[in-house]
Amino acid sequence: MLRALPLLRPWRPLGARCTSDGAAGGHEIQVRALAGPDQGITEILMNRPHARNALGNIFVSELLEALAQLREDQQVRVLLFRSGVKGVFCAGADLKEREQMSAAEVGVFSQRLRGLMNDIAFPAPTIAAMDGFALGGGLELALACDLRVAGRRLSGVQAHALGLVNHTVDQNEEGDAAYHRALALAQEILPQAPIAVRLGKVAIDRGMEVDIASGMAIEGMCYAQNIPTQDRLEGMAAFREKRPPKFVGK
Repeated sequence: MLRALPLLRPWRPLGARCTSDGAAGGHEIQVRALAGPDQGITEILMNRPHARNALGNIFVSELLEALAQLREDQQVRVLLFRSGVKGVFCAGADLKEREQMSAAEVGVFSQRLRGLMNDIAFPAPTIAAMDGFALGGGLELALACDLRVAGRRLSGVQAHALGLVNHTVDQNEEGDAAYHRALALAQEILPQAPIAVRLGKVAIDRGMEVDIASGMAIEGMCYAQNIPTQDRLEGMAAFREKRPPKFVGK
């Protein structure tokens, strides 16, 4: 079945809570909420072409601000990261900028990066549309240590084989195959009950950090928060009536 292309609103810079005319100025991080059948999917565009989206001070500050704003937006059901720089997702730390920092400044900036990684653990599902592959996975500790110590670079196919990413795609002529695969994943998540999805993500993220008994306790607490929701009752009613559910996030 063919799906209509998403209705696109203009990209807007940070600090603008309403739709702009699409002129983003010099902002390195821009935000766009999709409309129509894809309402609930919000995209973050990383657009720092001269530095291949490297993590510099301005870039990190704008990204932290965007995540803080979106975290409070109950309309956001899925967050999709994409790059505005062809062939590049994120080149890592901005070493040219890092070279100009003092030791103390490097320490502060490193702490901000760790905070950024925590903030990216967004309540709603988060998908990264990287060049050649999409949606991050995880690595066993020993393998992660091996790759970090060796500084080895991986192709999308290698990353998929190791379980670092969940999906790989062949590049298309436009260079945005990963984005379309990531968008398709977001569209699969979108119809699901948003509260249950968020709580399920919390149970997984927190449960992975503790022993099995504690993990089961976390899962139980998350499920208890889902019991009084309207969406849970709607899901059971839809099942009984053999119709698609209409979840509203309450």
